Amino acid sequence: MTFDVAPSELLALVGKELEPSDWFEITQDRVNEFADATNDHQFIHVDLGKARASPFGGTIAHGFLTLSLITFLLSERMVRPRNTAVTLNYGSDKVRYLKPVAVGKRIRARQQVTDVAEKKPGQWLVKTSVTIEIEDEETPALIAEILFMHIVDG
Repeated sequence: MTFDVAPSELLALVGKELEPSDWFEITQDRVNEFADATNDHQFIHVDLGKARASPFGGTIAHGFLTLSLITFLLSERMVRPRNTAVTLNYGSDKVRYLKPVAVGKRIRARQQVTDVAEKKPGQWLVKTSVTIEIEDEETPALIAEILFMHIVDG
């Protein structure tokens, strides 16, 4: 779900934390599909037997899988300018992986708008500080600054 607001309302969100996303489970099937898509079949991701003997005690999600889910998780609570025709992933800054996500765990995104700028008429760049939390864990999976470009129709 997205929330369309007037540009002045978008600017007023700087410094505010938005509602977190819903929890999302990381399954072994999803990890295996990501391994196939990226050709990253390291045993800690796809071989439960070997991964049990690792320091992780089981399989874990790829860090890039967790990072790639940010767009999906943020889209549930995204705020954008009214009449947005398209939203583009514009980049990531300061990505840090703090804790692996064990397969079977659930994650969610917390976001705080840190900057809003109209780069060209009708093109709004929104920078968001994102924390991916792991359910029942104190340390988050990752923190990052994510940029979205919202292009307004008309």
